[in-house]
Amino acid sequence: MENITFHHTLPIQLRFSDFDSLGHVNNTVYLSYYDLGKTAYFSTLFPDWMMKETAVMVVHVDVDFFSQVFPHENVAVETAITELGNKSIHLLQRLISLDTQEVKCVCHTVMVYYNLKERTSQDIPQEWIDAICRFEGRDVRRK
Repeated sequence: MENITFHHTLPIQLRFSDFDSLGHVNNTVYLSYYDLGKTAYFSTLFPDWMMKETAVMVVHVDVDFFSQVFPHENVAVETAITELGNKSIHLLQRLISLDTQEVKCVCHTVMVYYNLKERTSQDIPQEWIDAICRFEGRDVRRK
């Protein structure tokens, strides 16, 4: 895995409905955890952004599962933006045990900045680029 420092962590409350007949979190549920992490990340950086005119849309997801999650485990989603293109945002997320720091699952996601009115992708605003680079503690723009 990439050598990334995660500056955003969101504890996840496990729900009864997350578990399947094998007694562990069903693989389809992990994506909802990652969605919660993305939402919290963007809300932290852009608290006034309401997604009325623009949004970020998922265009690619790649998930690797390493270890099962069982009831009563304390888990969290860590989120980092690893790269910004002109229109694209590359995220690295992982689900970890808060008790052992074991990585349970890793997700790479590509999103695009999207104009809802025009129904097309658009360049990421400079204020977003600046805020993300500051938050990540490094320049994440594609070289």
